[in-house]
Amino acid sequence: QVQLVESGGGLVQAGGSLRLSCAASGRTFTTYAMGWFRQAPGKEREFVAGISWIGGYTYYGDSVKGRFTISRDNAKNTVYLQMNSLKPEDTAVYYCAGGLRPPTVVPVDLNEYDSWGQGTQVTVSS
Repeated sequence: QVQLVESGGGLVQAGGSLRLSCAASGRTFTTYAMGWFRQAPGKEREFVAGISWIGGYTYYGDSVKGRFTISRDNAKNTVYLQMNSLKPEDTAVYYCAGGLRPPTVVPVDLNEYDSWGQGTQVTVSS
């Protein structure tokens, strides 16, 4: 497993932007597919975006397509989530996750991830 620590959350007005970062420790980060999930109060944890560990393949949840971008910098053991055009319904705790998967696979199910960060709060005001 890798240890994951998220940062970059906060309060932003609707239409604004935030960039979340997830710093990973462990020698195997470069072989982990990475993802972002979110969970709003009273709701289930929802897939937001994922990226493979080879080739930079990405996949997004329908609600964030065209607004959010996931990327990774293997030299820095960090994965990012750039969030633009934020909406109040994006308010949630955002979690970074990592999973050992085949090189070009982007897992979308939370059960495919075995490492999780502690989460960072994102609040979008209207």
